[in-house]
Amino acid sequence: MKSGSILKSVFLIGAFLLCAFKLLPPHKANIVFIGDSITFGSNTAELQPSVYALDYLVKKKGIMVTQSNQGVSGHTTLDFLPGEQDFDNTIKAADVFYRDTAAQLIFSIMLGTNDSAMQGTHGAPVSPVQYAANLKTIADSLLKRYPNSKIVLNTPIYYSPNTYNGAMYLQEGLNRLQSYFPQIAALVKGYSVTNPNHVYTGYTNGFVDFRKNYQFTLQPEQGKQGTFYLHPNKSGAGYLGKKWGEAIYRALTN
Repeated sequence: MKSGSILKSVFLIGAFLLCAFKLLPPHKANIVFIGDSITFGSNTAELQPSVYALDYLVKKKGIMVTQSNQGVSGHTTLDFLPGEQDFDNTIKAADVFYRDTAAQLIFSIMLGTNDSAMQGTHGAPVSPVQYAANLKTIADSLLKRYPNSKIVLNTPIYYSPNTYNGAMYLQEGLNRLQSYFPQIAALVKGYSVTNPNHVYTGYTNGFVDFRKNYQFTLQPEQGKQGTFYLHPNKSGAGYLGKKWGEAIYRALTN
């Protein structure tokens, strides 16, 4: 066989193998969702964004996904620091997942709503600098324990400026919430240098999206300053979950 024919045959075989490889299931993921009541949703699956995130991911060809929802109502970044019960619960869930060496372990985090409160939650009000420090401690601790894991950092979504239930948020809290967004962006940028390909930007447009459509995506609730909007309804949970799923998919396929 002439050398040209040999090279052509090798090229065709290589191309065939490459196509065949692309048809194989490319990814298996175990996801731990970390957050507050917005992540937890409720005991009803239709209000849990993580359920919709999985729905989005499993529809992607070849994606196999398992999840653990570690959202806890009313909690802040301080509650998820090492030594706290929320962190311990997260570790228990992640330890089980990490034993599955065939799967990518991913942490999807959205914290900050309760940090931004004026009073009534653990550590509130949490300054932007302290918020960033807490979030970095959480991420550092997870990456140290699970060096092959990936972390997706989502920015918190909008709540109405009269939000006042068991905790007081109001306009001051809403302003503080927005001051966290540059801190998240800076963290992701920093990790791209110190620990590349492990910490990713998640869904960052939630504040704008939910503010624009809050009457259709958030539940009306009665508080100390009238009807407020804080927690997603079924439509909002579905939308948020889909956006989380898109961000997780980007991290998973990177």
